[in-house]
Amino acid sequence: MVDSVEKGQQIQWTDSISVPDFPIIPYIEGDGIGSDITPAMLKVVNHAVSKAYGDKRAIEWKEIFAGQKAFDLTGEWLPQDTIDAIEKYHVAIKGPLTTPVGGGIRSLNVALRQKLGLFICQRPVQYFEGVPSPMMHPEKVDITVFRENSEDIYIGIEFKAGDTETKRLLETLKNQYAVDNIARPENTGVGVKLISEHASKRLVRQALQYAISQEKEHVALVHKGNIMKYTEGAFCHWGYDVAVEEFAAKKVEWGYEIENPNNGQKILVTDVIADACFQQVLLKPENFDVIATMNLNGDYLSDALAAQIGGIGIAPGANLSDRDALFEATHGTAPLYAGKNLANPSSLILSAEMMLRHMGWSEAADKLIQGMRLSLKAKEVTQDFARHMEGVEGLSTSDFAQAICRHMR
Repeated sequence: MVDSVEKGQQIQWTDSISVPDFPIIPYIEGDGIGSDITPAMLKVVNHAVSKAYGDKRAIEWKEIFAGQKAFDLTGEWLPQDTIDAIEKYHVAIKGPLTTPVGGGIRSLNVALRQKLGLFICQRPVQYFEGVPSPMMHPEKVDITVFRENSEDIYIGIEFKAGDTETKRLLETLKNQYAVDNIARPENTGVGVKLISEHASKRLVRQALQYAISQEKEHVALVHKGNIMKYTEGAFCHWGYDVAVEEFAAKKVEWGYEIENPNNGQKILVTDVIADACFQQVLLKPENFDVIATMNLNGDYLSDALAAQIGGIGIAPGANLSDRDALFEATHGTAPLYAGKNLANPSSLILSAEMMLRHMGWSEAADKLIQGMRLSLKAKEVTQDFARHMEGVEGLSTSDFAQAICRHMR
């Protein structure tokens, strides 16, 4: 690993990404177990790149700061320099960041997405042989969730219970819209849900383009439009509009059908009510390839899917805009395990694999995945998996990273 920018060059973006042989990539170590899993990720990525390209390519890592480490250094939880660096270099990766519950600083993960305009959260969920799972057939799960990042209740427009403006708003709702079940306005908080045509369409557009490029067969628009007709219902209608107007989708019995221009195969576009979707991905996950949905649904659904294949500890994620990409561990900071060299770095390592593919470095990504698959198959795992396996002693974070490197061929 080189934490320097002396040799490195910037990734460029015009109509598409252009990656030099020695790109500068910023990373945020993260809070809690970030200090354990981020060095493990850097080690694995560097080894994969070296295995794939020898000395012809290498990543020049540049540490940037957010969370507790940033606050200790600068007095700010999310310095502007960090935002500027990600915008400048276009690709970055981060460990988990602390998110207080019920007060304190705002969610740094949400703030990063909104400040950088990262409107897609892409979460591929697939099973790796050897990982303990509560499901009978976790191998049937291979689903990519496209979650809209910029809207929904995550926009953060809320009114505190008991405030004068909140009570006034509730009285207006009660009087003008015949909302009769506001019994105690003095003890009721209010949150605003925003869903726009622009954000809905650009998310579905990306999900459909992904389905075409990855030769998937089914895109499901997941919503609760039977109840929230003008927000989640509108998302569904706008999604179908994109399919018809931009991808020449044709109406069929169960939705719409797009012809993949790359192979002539049909891609089915349907919509599924959110609660029904939760049931169906448990009972028949093989029926789903790509899910496009809004912020809150996507948050719940991607974590629920991850539970089926072994947990969020092995589920990667990326936050994307048209120009910039921030890859991340999808789990929390797990402060009880911080500094003990015990945490599972798989989520962050697999997010780095997504990053390598985003950069067009598929050979290195293939090496990384090979090392991960063979390590898990050989039951060389961290303690969170080992305790669910008979006769397996868990590896430390750093030893697991070394096992992945050793299995790259």
